[in-house]
Amino acid sequence: MHNPTSPRLAVLPILLALVALLGACDIDRASQTIAAREAAERARMEDLQARSHLLAAEQSLRAGDKEKALAEFARAIAINPTLTTAHMGIADIYRLDGDYAKAEQSYGRAAAIEPQNFDAQYYHGLMLHLLDRVTEAIQAYLRALAIRPDDFDANLNLSTAYYQLDENIQALTYGRRAVELNPRDGPARFNLGAIYAAMNDHAAAVKEYQQAAELMELNPPLLLNLAESLGRLQRYEEMRNTLEQLVRTAPSAEAYERLGFAQFRLGQYDPALYDSALESFQNALDLDPDYYPALNGVGVSYLNRWVWSDHKDSQARAKALAALRRSLQINRNQPQILELLTRYGS
Repeated sequence: MHNPTSPRLAVLPILLALVALLGACDIDRASQTIAAREAAERARMEDLQARSHLLAAEQSLRAGDKEKALAEFARAIAINPTLTTAHMGIADIYRLDGDYAKAEQSYGRAAAIEPQNFDAQYYHGLMLHLLDRVTEAIQAYLRALAIRPDDFDANLNLSTAYYQLDENIQALTYGRRAVELNPRDGPARFNLGAIYAAMNDHAAAVKEYQQAAELMELNPPLLLNLAESLGRLQRYEEMRNTLEQLVRTAPSAEAYERLGFAQFRLGQYDPALYDSALESFQNALDLDPDYYPALNGVGVSYLNRWVWSDHKDSQARAKALAALRRSLQINRNQPQILELLTRYGS
């Protein structure tokens, strides 16, 4: 007789439940597969849409329509916020227009999305540098150089950034590297010369400045720096010649004052003949009446004239004291001038 509670009959409901469960799993898997395919298709369509906006932006740029290009890049980003190319496109437009603040923001987004993108890191650093956010710029340049260590511009800009912060050891490292990478770049030589001068190595500075002068158009900062380092080496004749060249092409109060200093050191101040040093100091004051280094030069020149007269030229002494007092009114932090006034003003 059949037993309704036999083990074989008891298993049947379990088997039926398993079959139902497996069927449900198949349906689930099928649903997930369909959903995944739909998601992939949506992503593909979105990517195509974003790419079409990128293409439209590039076409607009070629046509010279930057506003339309910005709008198309923005539409691409709205579809895909991680589209580095679109962020870079916006940043490039703002950079070329001189809007460094907006360019910095877009380059920063691109750099965050794609940390190994050299251009994003480098230009982010450059924008920060131009915005005078020098410490942040250094970090961005370092990230760029970690990607591309032999990039000339990144090495040069990093060197100048360190120099601006008076971190001259680091500035020297990257400044030398920039010159190694491009020995015939005048600005790189100029930058390296300025670093050497800041480190009081004026012999090395003069060599770099002279190399720079052969490789780039002469300009006032280069000639002034060269003259200053020549003066620190007591090469006063070369200093004078350099400054005479400068005042012929780009006269300034600073250039005339430095010329007067060189002439004074060369002994070109004989009041019985021709006091070229005093004339240069006065030329400086003609350009800038409040340029106190030139007032000091005038004061010392007239004191020298008073000494030459065996202290008989009281008018020279009065002019000297007047110039030195005026200088001290403009800049009170001049202990040497105060000492001169204390010694000769009574």
